[in-house]
Amino acid sequence: WSAQPQQQQQQQSSPSSQQPSSWMMGGSGGSQTGGGDATAKMAALAASAIATNQFPTQAVTNMAGDFLRGSGANIIPGLESFLLTLRAYFAVDNNYVLHKIQCVLFPFLKKQWHRNPKGYGGPDGNTPQYDLPIADINAPDLYLPSMSLITYTLLSALLYGNAGKFNPEVIPDVTTKCVITQMLEVLLIRVGFYFVMAQHQNNPNIRVVALLDLLSYTGYKYLGLSANMVLGLMAKHFDLGVRMYYIAFLWTASAASFFMLKTMSNAIPTTNLPAADSKRSVLVIVIAASQVATMWFVSQTKFL
Repeated sequence: WSAQPQQQQQQQSSPSSQQPSSWMMGGSGGSQTGGGDATAKMAALAASAIATNQFPTQAVTNMAGDFLRGSGANIIPGLESFLLTLRAYFAVDNNYVLHKIQCVLFPFLKKQWHRNPKGYGGPDGNTPQYDLPIADINAPDLYLPSMSLITYTLLSALLYGNAGKFNPEVIPDVTTKCVITQMLEVLLIRVGFYFVMAQHQNNPNIRVVALLDLLSYTGYKYLGLSANMVLGLMAKHFDLGVRMYYIAFLWTASAASFFMLKTMSNAIPTTNLPAADSKRSVLVIVIAASQVATMWFVSQTKFL
């Protein structure tokens, strides 16, 4: 008699104990469905790829994007908008890359430096909007600076290898030196913008260049550094490596300075205020001149 009621009581309490609590489920049902569906699809696709020994690259890319837009955007606030902004800086094609290389290495031949406007937007409706790089050669991009940095790093590793001095620390050391130098350069430029805008914050013509734009503009120097390294490595076989490097450096550093001078002059418009325009001119000249200093600082000529 005593055992039967206990069994009935356990049976009545077991359904509630088997149901997981809401905090274990990880939030609302909508977010569970989005993340679970994306994860399940990716797992099924991986199992299918293993079974058939085929790897559907495009499908995986699309599902990864869906996962980032769904679950990833909920985990990290602002991730989706940042990825959308970042994607615009990689909207390039072969035609843009070729013309941009010509523009960076031979800026003295270029006549038109204005970007193509397409209206105004932003929170206040007064922020200029411009075409993507694929439609505007003067638009900043991050594809060419990132590829140039990788190329310069690998060329530096090749230089060390030819001298018999290569070790695994070369690549991260060169990359870290370049990245830290560029970050400090961008930081100082932003500080310069602050001093220019301090007394004229209410003037709509004075605006700060976007951070990603500055990373793009200051990253084009790696293209010139890569060209210097290629010529230096070629001339090294004739014991003229260092001499050829610095001959090329005179051209690429001058080109980088001129490119930055023209680019920043158009990125920071005049205001018709003598005090503000005077500071603006000084800032633009300092930014242009800094390209020579930073390119010299990150140059790798020890074993040329």
